[in-house]
Amino acid sequence: MASEKVQTLTDGNFEQAISGGQVVLVDFWAEWCGPCRRLAPTVDELAGDYDGKMVVGKLNVDENPNVAGRFSIRGIPTLLLFKGGQVVEQVVGLADKAALKKVIDKHV
Repeated sequence: MASEKVQTLTDGNFEQAISGGQVVLVDFWAEWCGPCRRLAPTVDELAGDYDGKMVVGKLNVDENPNVAGRFSIRGIPTLLLFKGGQVVEQVVGLADKAALKKVIDKHV
């Protein structure tokens, strides 16, 4: 279950979420994806660690195919880091918290 610091993103609210000027980490996932479920607690922790510095959102690729298609998401979990509405980093597959922090810290 996502923490209250993690936003649920959809095809409808995605554009608004990434265009706010803040750094935004988006976790592309699906219910049936085992690695996605294993990554979820790490994403929740990152949301807490970077609260106020970064927005963290999760987008279910099955329920929101437009955004997933727009960014050519083929493998999940995929994490995209947005800055100024543009993708600045991409991490595909399971990654540990330390590796993700290294990627994020370059941009926040």
